[in-house]
Amino acid sequence: MRSPSSIEVRRARPLLGTIVAIRASGAERARLEAAVEGAFHQVARVHELMSFHSPDSDITRLNRSASTRPVPVSAETWSVLAVARQLAEVSSGLFDVTVAPALVRWGYLPRPRVPGGSRRAGAGWRDVDLLDGHAVRFRKPLLVDLGGIAKGYAVDLAVEALEHGGASRGVVNAGGDLRAFGDCGEPVHVRLPHAPERFLALTTLNNAAFATSAGYFARRSWRGRRVSPLVFPTTGRPCLRRWSVSVKAPRCVLADGLTKVLMLGGESALPTLRAFSAEGFIVTAGVAVLSSEAAGVA
Repeated sequence: MRSPSSIEVRRARPLLGTIVAIRASGAERARLEAAVEGAFHQVARVHELMSFHSPDSDITRLNRSASTRPVPVSAETWSVLAVARQLAEVSSGLFDVTVAPALVRWGYLPRPRVPGGSRRAGAGWRDVDLLDGHAVRFRKPLLVDLGGIAKGYAVDLAVEALEHGGASRGVVNAGGDLRAFGDCGEPVHVRLPHAPERFLALTTLNNAAFATSAGYFARRSWRGRRVSPLVFPTTGRPCLRRWSVSVKAPRCVLADGLTKVLMLGGESALPTLRAFSAEGFIVTAGVAVLSSEAAGVA
């Protein structure tokens, strides 16, 4: 509970293609306001560095040139690529930031201007080399997109900014990717996959992060077939499972990335969650909830 002398600040701004809401509590209003501004600055920086849409972002520069020469990037972008690689290794490639060509083809991402085509047959996450000095090189022509993980990383940076700025507790929520710190006890609800206008109480966060992936609003028709922004890396086909999957993890970058692993892998992905000290939830159309704890993979 909040102490009587605690001050709470609530702010929300459009960033990362969604609404980022911050709630923070502390003892000094001026210091707390500055911490909230610092948190929004961190989120905006991630957006600037890792946007697939921006012509000047690290990701655009990589997609344009990294197949011909090493490209220096920010420490933040390099760190997210490193986490993405770790997720790919542990999940046996279920998480793969190089599925962007399918998302371009289906209209989820804009068509970039890159030399020599967008992707060579057989290219994948193993062809992204992370070099010393925060440089990146592609072994083959390919496209990377950090849309499946960058938002969680931005939430983590925002929480760090709040904590360093003196906030004693708070929540950062970027369109459902959220992290709570301090004595919050933040309840989390998710939409039902068969009735997204309805919500299900799923868990409570205490110094933890949470993210959800589902296709109820994102599916579309492309050339007479249904597609989604979740792609099976080995086949390039869209994932059309009518599930909602959520992950509770120590950091939001992990929760964000692991939702894709859980959606694509189902129960077979639960050992991957265990490797990252994460808990997974699969909500089916029949409102059956499978958690990794219930499956014996806590």
